[in-house]
Amino acid sequence: MSTATTTPTNAQPAAPEEGHVFDSWFDPVESQIRDYAREFIQALIEEELEAVLMRPRYGRLAKGAATDAVPTAIGHRHGHRRRSLLGTFGRIELEMPRARLNNGDGATTEWHSQVVRAYQRRTLTADQLIASAYLAGTNTRRVRKALAAVFRGAVGKDVVSRVWRKVKSDWDAWNERPLADQPIVRLILDGTAVRVRLDRQATSISLLVVIGVRADGQKLLLAVKNMGGETTDAWRAILDDLVARGLCRPQFLIVDGAPGLDRAIATLWEGVPVQRCTVHKHRNLLAHAPERLRDEITADYNRMIYAATPQEVAAGRKAFLRKWRLKCRPVAASLEEAGDRLFTFTRLPPSQWKSARTTNAIERLHEEFKRRIKTQTVLPSAETAAMLFWALLASGQITMRKVDGWPTLAQPLANQPIDLAA
Repeated sequence: MSTATTTPTNAQPAAPEEGHVFDSWFDPVESQIRDYAREFIQALIEEELEAVLMRPRYGRLAKGAATDAVPTAIGHRHGHRRRSLLGTFGRIELEMPRARLNNGDGATTEWHSQVVRAYQRRTLTADQLIASAYLAGTNTRRVRKALAAVFRGAVGKDVVSRVWRKVKSDWDAWNERPLADQPIVRLILDGTAVRVRLDRQATSISLLVVIGVRADGQKLLLAVKNMGGETTDAWRAILDDLVARGLCRPQFLIVDGAPGLDRAIATLWEGVPVQRCTVHKHRNLLAHAPERLRDEITADYNRMIYAATPQEVAAGRKAFLRKWRLKCRPVAASLEEAGDRLFTFTRLPPSQWKSARTTNAIERLHEEFKRRIKTQTVLPSAETAAMLFWALLASGQITMRKVDGWPTLAQPLANQPIDLAA
């Protein structure tokens, strides 16, 4: 028994696959440059080998010529090998000439080009472009799509990972650089939490960050390390490392109020004026109050902290405590807990108050860092998190300006803080 098969008359032919929106864009200038790139690089390599062999390709000593008139050949060619090279001009295929060089003892060694080094598959500019795209906020998988127009899909996530690992040598050198030649007069210290993958599990760790302010007002990133948490031992390890590399005793410290950091500072730099971040303390006050009172607390707190003179700050503090001891005692107790460290900025010239009141210099870096890792909710390792934080500044994608009031940094602090009696 046979089975008859028929093709439905209403069957439609398959629709042609549509291309991407940029596929039809053609740039004759770029096309010509990519065509000439191979010829130019090939010529550079050939000229390099000719200089080493001291004769052009197929060059021979003329018959009857004096042997001292032409340099003695120091090697010989023996074919070519194919190599691919990826640059901002795209991927090109090269015919790398091969040669053996005489050692003088009868043995020979293989010649290696310095124009295209052994095992080199990408130009340094291409690596820089890939690393910059990764730092700008794309993850390793999206770099291929982001740079598809330049590299024609030749860059995958594995290439991005290998390029990123090249940054580690610069990172290691930065962590060991001496600090004795840096005239650091002020330190800003704070930590931030970030999620990383440890033992195949997403875990939150603390990145501890130290920014230094030079005598000319320029801010510098001094340290960023993963220490697990903001404990006394963790902070003390970072500070001891900075001192061992030549960091001098600072004249002023700005901290977030973490107990571990306070204890580490007390054991190392006792007597150095410390300013507790007023923004962190504001958050503490709001956490101790019901939501219906938070706007009122904020208004009273800002009136005190942002007063124009030390006397007005002192008067605002007394008024704040007098009011909130009756209205919400935990709020008043939280303010008293900070003590005079919350008002150390009043001992500085008024032009410095804006930069000395808070750890905002580090908070801004934290925000930029969180924006950068938004596409990677979990970073592959703790070291990658610290290195990525540093690289954003080292690559220039984040810049830090001088602190406000920097011309007055040389002025000494007032001997006494404001009157805290209330």
